[in-house]
Amino acid sequence: MEKFEVITTLNELAEISRDGEQGFLAAAEDVENPTLKTVFRTAAARCAEGARELESKIASLGGEPSKSGSMTGAMHRAWTNLKAALTSRSEQAVLEEVERGEDAAKDAYQQAIAQPLPPEIRSMVQRQYQGVKENHDRVRSLRDAA
Repeated sequence: MEKFEVITTLNELAEISRDGEQGFLAAAEDVENPTLKTVFRTAAARCAEGARELESKIASLGGEPSKSGSMTGAMHRAWTNLKAALTSRSEQAVLEEVERGEDAAKDAYQQAIAQPLPPEIRSMVQRQYQGVKENHDRVRSLRDAA
């Protein structure tokens, strides 16, 4: 895999991570439950940490890290914000929306892992994927319990 392709893949994951960070922060604002607020803020911090790690790797490879979320993420946030303005958001609805966002993140990481990444980068992406799965599974468990 050429360096340009590796940088592009890492930038896509960084954008997804930034989207996740913003989505979790928005979800934390949407709920009253202090436990959910903590879960969402912790997940946002994990996403931010992952994005910083990816951006650092991109820079070390000579690439330019993207400084925004993805277009899909921006549209998703806009829809979520519109939906929030039009309806009273139950915890169940917020959890379902967050889980949908984490499904997209899981898909992006699975696609990246399927590529022939250099071993050091593959290891980082697989480790971050485990964090994405943990966020997803935690949200799914909370949704199922709501």
